[in-house]
Amino acid sequence: MSTTQQEDEHAILAAIDLGSNSFHMIIARLRDGHFQVMDRLREMVQLRAGIDRRGNLNKVSQQRAIACLERFGERIRDLPEGSVRVVGTNTLRVAKNSQEFLRKARKALGHPIEVVAGEEEARLIYLGVSHALAFDNSRRLVMDIGGGSTEFIIGEGDFWIERESLSMGCVSFSQRYFPDGVISQTMMKKAVIAASSELRAIQQPYRKAGWAEAVGASGTIRCAANIIKEQGWAEDGVITPQALDNLVNAITSVSHISELNLTGLSAERASVLPGGVAVLKASFDRLRIDRMIVSDGALREGLLYDLLGRIQHDDERDRTVLAFGRRYQIDEKQADHVITMADQFFEQVRKSCELDDENKAQLSWAGRLHEVGLSISHDQFHKHSFYLLANSSLPGFSREEQLILALLVLGQRKKFPQKHFKALPKELRRPTKYLTILLRLAMVFNRGRSEEVDTFPELSIEDKVIQLSLSPAWLEQHPLTGADLQKEADYLSRIDYQLIIS
Repeated sequence: MSTTQQEDEHAILAAIDLGSNSFHMIIARLRDGHFQVMDRLREMVQLRAGIDRRGNLNKVSQQRAIACLERFGERIRDLPEGSVRVVGTNTLRVAKNSQEFLRKARKALGHPIEVVAGEEEARLIYLGVSHALAFDNSRRLVMDIGGGSTEFIIGEGDFWIERESLSMGCVSFSQRYFPDGVISQTMMKKAVIAASSELRAIQQPYRKAGWAEAVGASGTIRCAANIIKEQGWAEDGVITPQALDNLVNAITSVSHISELNLTGLSAERASVLPGGVAVLKASFDRLRIDRMIVSDGALREGLLYDLLGRIQHDDERDRTVLAFGRRYQIDEKQADHVITMADQFFEQVRKSCELDDENKAQLSWAGRLHEVGLSISHDQFHKHSFYLLANSSLPGFSREEQLILALLVLGQRKKFPQKHFKALPKELRRPTKYLTILLRLAMVFNRGRSEEVDTFPELSIEDKVIQLSLSPAWLEQHPLTGADLQKEADYLSRIDYQLIIS
C-alpha cells in the first residue's frame, strides 16, 4: 500500500493526552501530509488529586475520568484502528491500581491506551512544540509542567538532544506544599527549594549544553504568561525572571488561593497555580533561564505527528531498534535470518491467530534484538536481553510495547516465561504468546547460524494446537534441529500448547 493510500485510509486522526491534571483530545484531518485541526476538547479531570495515601486512584477520581472518556469516546468511536493514539502520563505511571483503571478506561473510550515513560513523554512534547513553532536548527530548551511531572528537553530543529522527566508537577506540589489552598511565603520557599533539589540532577549538563531560546508548553506556563501579560509585567507571551518574581509575590501576598484575584487566572487553574509557579521559579533559577516564550503545541500534537510518521513508514521505533542493535554489536546477519523465518511463519498464521501489522513489527523488532544480551554473557543471554530491553530508554515505545519486546526475547528459548505475561493487560497476552511461539520456532531453525535461510516449513496454529510440517528426508538430514524441535514440544506442553511435527 502506497503512502498516499495509507493517508486516505487514515484521513482523520485523533490524539488524546490523559494528563495528571487535564485530559486533552485533538482531532485533525490529514491532507497532503499536513494536519487541519477539526476539533479540540479539554477537561480538567485532576487525576493526580485522586491518589490516596496508599498510592491508589480513588473511586471518585476514576469515575470523573471515565465519564470524561465516555464523552471523548462518542467523538472518536467510529475512527478506524490505527487512527487514534491515547497515552497516559505520570499519574498512570505511578498509581498502584492503574491497570484496573485502564481496563475500564479502554472500554469507555473504545480504543487502546498506552502508558508512556517520562522520557518518552518528553520526546513527544518536543515533537509537538517543534512542529507548532516551525523550529529552525537553533538549539532550544522546551519545558512542560504537568500535573505530576515536569519534562525538560533540549533539541535542535525536529530532533531532541537531551530529555528528562522530573517528579514534580503543579498538582502534586500544590497538594504537598499548599494543602487546602493555604498560601504563605514560607510554603512557597519550601516548594521552590524542593523543586530546586529535583533539578540538581540536570542543571549542570543542561547549562553546559546551552540553548538560544527557551519555550514553555503547558497549561501552567501559559497561565503564568497570561497573568504576566495582563499585569503588564512583560511583553505579550513572554516570561522573564523579574515578571516571575512579581507573580510569586502576588501569590504569596494572600493567605488563601480563594483570595487571589489576578486578571488572566481562570477559576479552574487557580488551585494548582502555586505549585506550578514554584516549579517554574526553581527552573528559571537553577537553569538560568532569562526569557521564555510559550507554545500552544504540546504532547497531543506530538502524538499526531508521531502517528503520522508511523503511517508514512517513518517510525521512531524502527530507528530506536536499529540504534540499540548497533550499540550492542548484534550479529546482523543472524538477526536477518531469524526475522526472515519469523516473518514467514507470521504470514502463515496471521489470520488464524488474529494478528495484525503492529504484531508483525513487534516480532521483527524482537528478532532484530534477541541477542543483545550476548554483550553481557552467552550464559542465559536471553535473560540478559530481557533485562536490557525492559530497563533501557527506548524512544518511541510505550511501557506496554517495551514490555512486549522484552518478553518476546525472554521467551525465545528454554522455559516459557508464563508468569511474566501477567504484567501485560489481558487483551495483549494472547497475541504476545503467539508471537513468542513464532520467535521460538524461528530460533530453533536458526540455531546453527547457517549462511542462508534454506528451510521454509509449513505452519498452522489453531487455538493451542501448533502443526509444523517438514519432510522426513529433511528431518533425517538435520537430526540436531529435529531434537531441538522435540525439546520445544516439551517446553510448550508445559503451558498447554501442543506442537505436532509431521
